[in-house]
Amino acid sequence: MSVDPTRIPVVVGVGQSLEREALTDVVELAARAGRESFRDAPGLEGQIDRLSMVGVSFSKAGARVASDVARALGLEDVACEVTTPGGNTPQWLVNRAGEEIAAGRLGTTLIVGAEATRSMRLRDRDADFLRVAVEPAAEGAGEADPVVGASLHGMVGRAEIEARLLRPADVYPVFESVLAARAGASLSTWRERIAAFYARGSEVAAKHPFAWFPEALSAGQIATPGPDNRLTAEPYTKRMNSFANVDMGAALLVTNLATARAAGLEDRCVFPWAGATNADVAPTARPELGGSPAIRAAAAATFEAAGLGLDDVEVFDLYSCFPVAVEIGAAEIGLALDDPRGLTTTGFMAFFGGPGNNYTTHGIASTVARVREGARLAYVSGNGGLLSKHSIGLYGGSPPLRGFVRADTTAAQARIEAEALEVVASAEGPAQVDGGTVVYDRDGAVAAAPIVATLSDGRRVAAVAEPGLLPELSGRSLVGERVVLAAGVPPVYRV
Repeated sequence: MSVDPTRIPVVVGVGQSLEREALTDVVELAARAGRESFRDAPGLEGQIDRLSMVGVSFSKAGARVASDVARALGLEDVACEVTTPGGNTPQWLVNRAGEEIAAGRLGTTLIVGAEATRSMRLRDRDADFLRVAVEPAAEGAGEADPVVGASLHGMVGRAEIEARLLRPADVYPVFESVLAARAGASLSTWRERIAAFYARGSEVAAKHPFAWFPEALSAGQIATPGPDNRLTAEPYTKRMNSFANVDMGAALLVTNLATARAAGLEDRCVFPWAGATNADVAPTARPELGGSPAIRAAAAATFEAAGLGLDDVEVFDLYSCFPVAVEIGAAEIGLALDDPRGLTTTGFMAFFGGPGNNYTTHGIASTVARVREGARLAYVSGNGGLLSKHSIGLYGGSPPLRGFVRADTTAAQARIEAEALEVVASAEGPAQVDGGTVVYDRDGAVAAAPIVATLSDGRRVAAVAEPGLLPELSGRSLVGERVVLAAGVPPVYRV
């Protein structure tokens, strides 16, 4: 049975923006990307029902930023909203729009986002992109734009807060330590392995017209610590971290096939086939520190909804804030890191750029280009928080046989939450280290060495190193070793 073309969602227009020279802001970058999407799909800007602005995290933005972007684009009588934080939100927005179009509840929507972190820091050298607050609405500006999406509430608990396992640059290496230990590899050996597949990512970025660092790097340039590539947190060097100091924007114009046909744009259409979202529990509570049941569940549900499998996919864009996000994202769907189909359409966030929550909009836009070039099916993943929220999408060059399906993952989510380990904020006595990292300051000295460990009764705890122990931990992994905890919040360990 054929599907009504008014109920078939399509991505019909995409746009990206980048600014290296002039000072700019979030609204201007988002508007530039939006205008590019209009040029990509002419004739549709007057039919937009809703503008969804991806939440801004690393730059200054007003409480009516979505409305500000709509005004900059000359859009009137358009519903405006902004999302909660999370790099998964662009894919979540596509999944939601696909479901609404398939149900006849939505006509055309613009999904757009931007970060102007470079410009913000040039204006204010003291600005901390990790602590930028949304500015309150100006007096007389009207109510703040409504907020949609799942919050990050519950994505960390007291254990992580007390042990200061909050910065992504410190937490993702903890997950990475589990993979290295599982492979029986030293931190230096594991760093070289990471650099090998990251070098292939840099080759993709070198060819991308919107990459912040369009330069192919060797594995040695990525893995070898040096003055311009310091160790940040074991086993990562600076060139393995997402690069957030960018000015970038991206936009997606999503409508239905009938509307695209009427505008003469059918040959521009890329078809969302299916999508799903799941969330992992707080890091210390995860039974699998080196895995993601949420990615596993959301991906399986997406493939099942589409009636397809991994072998049908020709293009991948895996979320890539840090190497372990790529590694776990690939492992959970059975994809090898050296798969000839590749892992990214952008070149990874270390080289393409990491524009906050909006990276995945760039990933989808870049993936749409690959499908337009002839790829039959593409897989995109988005990740928010500390490998916490995960949204998956499949995109095809032809309409889905079953129509678009937003998979129901409610039962899977309940199972994930039911399997969470009990976590305590304080403990004393022996414990076995499940994951950890060594964090370095800018001068190369050990600044911290947080761990996640299991107590003899099976409960989990996050702990910090005794200060006098820090110098001895440089370059060392404690995974699998036993430590002794001294009571406190957080507990302090010694080896």
